[in-house]
Amino acid sequence: MKELEFSFELITQDEKARVGKITTPRGEVDTPAFMPVGTLGTVKGIYIEDLISTGSQIILGNTYHLMIRPGTETLDLFGGLHNYMNWQKPILTDSGGFQIMSLAKLNKIDINIGAVFSSHLDGKKFVLSPEKSIQIQKSINSDILMVLDECPKLTHEKEKLISAIDISTSWAKRCKIEFGKNKNKALFGIVQGGLDKDLRLNSLERLTKIDFDGYAMGGLAVGETQEQMFNILNDIVDYMPKKKPRYLMGVGTPSDILGAVKNGIDMFDCVMPTRSGRTGLAFTWEGKLNLRNAKYQSDKTPLDIRNSLRSLNMYSKSYLNHLIKTNEILASMLISLHNINFYQQFMSEIRKEIKKGNFNNFYNKYINKF
Repeated sequence: MKELEFSFELITQDEKARVGKITTPRGEVDTPAFMPVGTLGTVKGIYIEDLISTGSQIILGNTYHLMIRPGTETLDLFGGLHNYMNWQKPILTDSGGFQIMSLAKLNKIDINIGAVFSSHLDGKKFVLSPEKSIQIQKSINSDILMVLDECPKLTHEKEKLISAIDISTSWAKRCKIEFGKNKNKALFGIVQGGLDKDLRLNSLERLTKIDFDGYAMGGLAVGETQEQMFNILNDIVDYMPKKKPRYLMGVGTPSDILGAVKNGIDMFDCVMPTRSGRTGLAFTWEGKLNLRNAKYQSDKTPLDIRNSLRSLNMYSKSYLNHLIKTNEILASMLISLHNINFYQQFMSEIRKEIKKGNFNNFYNKYINKF
């Protein structure tokens, strides 16, 4: 039997909001989709079987961190990250471009070479070139690979933004060559340009000429306001190829997702559900709950009475408040799992409402709660 190829089907639209389906050899992904972040080959504090039970169809891994630990030799030994972590559904990997920004003090950029890093662990020098990034992602055996890009910090300096576009476009071409012809996997380009519409359109035009399987909006969620992010999405998304997935990197909160879906985005990832879970913050249909708050000390109600996943509705807010205050690791695990489950319920409802042509009413009902 012929192995399935990567594909994207646009099923329906409600104004700009879209429902689609990504097909990969390892399974389908319904869009709009939220990808839990498994930076080091684990979605922190969550068992794989529980992650599957939430309805998660795809997760994200981090090229830079997996390159350092466990390293490509170990990943090659297991045939990739899927077998290593016992997750047999699709994986998307970022390229290391975000770490070029976040670990800027530890690297130098050369358009002809790539990023020359000092490891954040032991200071060891290594080069992350466009070719190397793709090679590492192939060792991870990712289903969706990202091009290496320069993701600048929030700036209005056109010279810096233009430079980032030039570098990112040059590296994107090299990534496409290194990726080669592989219809079972996908390679996404990353649009840069900060909050400047003309620069974003220039970046997008140059990337579409190279021709990628999907397109991501990079360089957002780096300190701009939510309104600024929505404005640039509104300016650019209509120009992105209609029949290919659109991915907003590193986003975000439920309200970020609502606004981005309203502007035509299909894919999201963020550490928010698990990072918030580790600090006692829960996302619910009634909004955010800070379970550290003393008002929950005597609250007998569960976070979500409808949630039967791992019997999470058996635990009262009072008990979770107690676990947090006594620094019990179970608090992080329970709230993180709850948050991932909520995010997947949230995405499922978004898809249903788009299909019904009712997304704007859903948006208006929940945007202020989040």
